[in-house]
Amino acid sequence: MKRGAIYRVRRPPGDPKPARCFVVVSRQALIDSEYATVVCAPVFTARHGLPSQVPVGASEGFKHASAIHCDGLLSIEKARLTDFVGQLTQQKLQELNKALACALDLA
Repeated sequence: MKRGAIYRVRRPPGDPKPARCFVVVSRQALIDSEYATVVCAPVFTARHGLPSQVPVGASEGFKHASAIHCDGLLSIEKARLTDFVGQLTQQKLQELNKALACALDLA
C-alpha cells in the first residue's frame, strides 16, 4: 500500500452508498507501520471547484469525472483497503498535497 493509492471500500462508515473510492493520504511511515488504520480522502462525482478538491477521472481509473474531497478525511482500517483501483501520478500527488494543506489550513 502506498500514499496516493485508490481503493474501493465496501460499505464505508457513515456513507449511504454500498461502495465508495478512497485515496490513501497518510504519510508512508504510518502506512508501513503496524498501525491498523490510515487516513483516506473520499472520492465523489460531485465537484465544486474548491481548492480542497482534486479533479480525477479515467486516467486514475474512474468511469466518471470525479474529485477527491480533502475536507472529508476519514480513518479507515487497512484490512478494508483490498479492492485496488489505481495510483495517483506524481502530479496528482502534488495537487493532493496542496488540497490537503488548504483543507487543513496549513498554507
